[in-house]
Amino acid sequence: MTISEKDVRHIARLARLELKAEEVALYQGQLGRILESMAELKVLDTSKTEPTRGGLQASNVLREDVLKRFDGTEQLLANAPAREGPYCRVKKVIE
Repeated sequence: MTISEKDVRHIARLARLELKAEEVALYQGQLGRILESMAELKVLDTSKTEPTRGGLQASNVLREDVLKRFDGTEQLLANAPAREGPYCRVKKVIE
């Protein structure tokens, strides 16, 4: 499967990567080979294959969710680029 230079540049933009022309050509070939490999896997019959969760047994390793007071607000806000009262000020993202 071939992938266009335009597609590679679009993927790079989504990943916030700046690519040189030679990198675009390199990744174009690599992504094409990856897509070809995936196309080969599509032809396999997996209808009788049981789904798995990975090589290890899955278990819940999360701690109990306990409500407690957080006193580090000032330290946290000290790292914010802009601040308005007890909040971080960010650019508007809805037009």
